[in-house]
Amino acid sequence: MAETIREAYIRKNPGSAELYPRFKDVFPGGGGGHDMRVAEPFPICIARGQGTRLWDVDGNEYIDFGLGSASLLLGHSHPAVVEALVQAAPRGSQFSHPHEAELEWGERVCNLVPCADKVRFVGSGAEATMLSMRVARAYTGKEKIVRWESHYHGWHDYAMPGSLPPFDVPASTGVPRGVMDSVIVLPPDLDALERTLANDNNIAGVITEGSGASYGTVPLKSGFLEGVRKLTRQYNVVMILDEVITGFRWSPGGLQQKIGLDPDLCTMAKILTGGLPGGAVAGSDEIMRVIAQTGDSHHDRFQRVSHGGTFNANSYAAATGNAALKIVATGEMQETADRMAERLRVGLREIVDRYEVAACVYGDSSTFHVYFGARSIEGFDAGTLKDQPLDIQNAFRQALQVRGVDLMSRTSGVLSGVHTEADIDRSLEAFDGAFKAMVDEGLVSHS
Repeated sequence: MAETIREAYIRKNPGSAELYPRFKDVFPGGGGGHDMRVAEPFPICIARGQGTRLWDVDGNEYIDFGLGSASLLLGHSHPAVVEALVQAAPRGSQFSHPHEAELEWGERVCNLVPCADKVRFVGSGAEATMLSMRVARAYTGKEKIVRWESHYHGWHDYAMPGSLPPFDVPASTGVPRGVMDSVIVLPPDLDALERTLANDNNIAGVITEGSGASYGTVPLKSGFLEGVRKLTRQYNVVMILDEVITGFRWSPGGLQQKIGLDPDLCTMAKILTGGLPGGAVAGSDEIMRVIAQTGDSHHDRFQRVSHGGTFNANSYAAATGNAALKIVATGEMQETADRMAERLRVGLREIVDRYEVAACVYGDSSTFHVYFGARSIEGFDAGTLKDQPLDIQNAFRQALQVRGVDLMSRTSGVLSGVHTEADIDRSLEAFDGAFKAMVDEGLVSHS
């Protein structure tokens, strides 16, 4: 009898299997520091990364389409980023004072990102969206934030309503009722937004993931972002563009530069730091001014946004961020990543057609997504696209892992500027084998 996908996965990963009980002893759920690291029957444990490759503790090699949750546009351990970190390390990790690398990093952001008159560094993408919401509330004097179904803005309380279906229940327990009352969750529909803005004068801002929900798993309709910009301006509401994924990936100046959008605020992380922890909020001078200390004791205590963070713009993140953004500014990495992603998407569609599987392949810029269950996502809502059968998703990822390919999520990924045509062609062979294995096991149906 032929070996199943699960059996092959277990056979190839004895070292990861051996470590897993220790992970479970230390971490709730056994996934370490992130929900996405939990896997059945156990996750692979990675030893190192270089360029487009990962190696696990068993010595298995993977072509990586996860790339540090989309943070590594330059690939793993890019020489310029590594050298910047090596040079910074002996000088100290964190000073609790301004430093020149921080200034240079901020100047690079302001030069690259169209809406960035001013910038404030934070510790992560989640912190960036949290701060952006606070800034919007402070600037407008209003309380509510509008967000879209299934768009991902991190894991803080104000990002939990509307993150996962069903959208009227927070994506996590432990979120106060008062938070729910201050967040309005809408389907991605401009008419719904206009009705909401017209009927509620306590809305401070609208936050939108630039690519569509979860880096494009649920794409936005053409012109949607421009429509949000028009309506937020009409109703004097702050437009927050979440560019944690799209920032520096869609273009050197992010999605906003690529399509000519002018949000009031934007959030950044991932590529911003060259792959280290960190993030930022940037925006117009007028709005970002709410963070500024003036020396007036009454103003600074009662009329400004308080913002701290011990490791904001620490010297290591600033050094690697400067090194990465210097390369990002040329646009060459983005052009290569986009081209390789299109090569991969075309090849994947050919495989889907060959096996006559009820699945479709899509994606923008340097991303790709595979949806199992239909040949098109036209007309599907966020709940449908985010609710594929878990057994199919797990089998797909494991079938790829045993063939030397790893994804960012179970059914999607991103590319770097160092992926080559040979990487894509080798990966397509793995995808072909994965689809065949799933068909042979009866896990996917014909279209």
